[in-house]
Amino acid sequence: MKPVKRVQSIDLSGIRKMFDMVGENSINLALGEPDFDTPQYIRDAVKDALDEGFTHYTGNTGIPELREAITHKLQRENHIETSPEQVIVTVGASGALYSSINALVEEKDEVIIPDPGFVAYDACVKLSGGRSIPAPLKDENEFQMKAEDVLELVTPHTKAIVINSPGNPTGAVMEKEDVKGLADIAHDYDLMIISDEIYDQIIYEKKHYSPARYCDKVITINGFSKTYAMTGFRIGYLAAPSEVMEDILKIHQYSVTCATSISQKAALAALQGPQDSVKEMRDEFKRRRDLVVGRLRSMGIDCHQPHGAFYVFPSAKNPEKLVEEALKKDVVLVPGSSFGKYGEGHFRISYAASYQDLEKSMDQLESLHW
Repeated sequence: MKPVKRVQSIDLSGIRKMFDMVGENSINLALGEPDFDTPQYIRDAVKDALDEGFTHYTGNTGIPELREAITHKLQRENHIETSPEQVIVTVGASGALYSSINALVEEKDEVIIPDPGFVAYDACVKLSGGRSIPAPLKDENEFQMKAEDVLELVTPHTKAIVINSPGNPTGAVMEKEDVKGLADIAHDYDLMIISDEIYDQIIYEKKHYSPARYCDKVITINGFSKTYAMTGFRIGYLAAPSEVMEDILKIHQYSVTCATSISQKAALAALQGPQDSVKEMRDEFKRRRDLVVGRLRSMGIDCHQPHGAFYVFPSAKNPEKLVEEALKKDVVLVPGSSFGKYGEGHFRISYAASYQDLEKSMDQLESLHW
């Protein structure tokens, strides 16, 4: 059978490759998954849904009460004016990303993506037949996406701009003026912004700004995996302008039909229940960040202090060799090149592991010959 070119053009995730190397005694700092248990009240909602027999298809866009709760969340926390009719509940934020890009992009279209950036951005663009244009996130800007850098990349073929704040793999949080600047670019050049805001509740010293506050040409993507430690539930959502909703729904409908029924009930409980656990997890992530950044700097390693998410993106002379040596010490890291060409010369540490494991892993890294 002849290989499909658009599939051959992408690689399997470098993050997952490292995850597959995890040994029985390894400390996994490669995967972006909170180590906390899903809060009890959310798990109880799943049990109740099962007891009630809520195990059948839902509407393609999701149950009405969840879409209503998502609308309230976006209005209250992100200052985005939307409606339940503009919301689709998806199979994780990844499902929202895939459906959005495939609804917008076709052959010869260009999509500007952050580099270094989440591995799925480039893959989804290529699977749609489009072309990724990397916007370099520079060390000197603490890896923030700058509007002036993006503007230089806009061509007649540009269809969309992907932004991610707080960002993976860098933990960078964009400033208000850059978010607004990108919204202005989208308005002026008739482009769509795809804003991945999955880490919007995991911010430490700064504030989160959604581009949909400043422009109506934005698809806002979010989910429950990171904020509520619900990775296995595979539940996310998007809010989009009316003009693209039907096309996005077509991709969503024919790829997954609908999100899992009991996961939707869990997501509803997450939004409507007590939010104490969100703050507790965020405070603990900050404590872990301070440990990792402090230890790295004490080793003489160049490292920006991230202001969001749960990643550190230090620089190293030979990160591939470092990752290889760390693996021998049972510490699993990810080379920065996995996140794009501008990620070279760096490596990623996820501090979504326990404080004790982070202390052990820093001891092991310190024992390496830098």
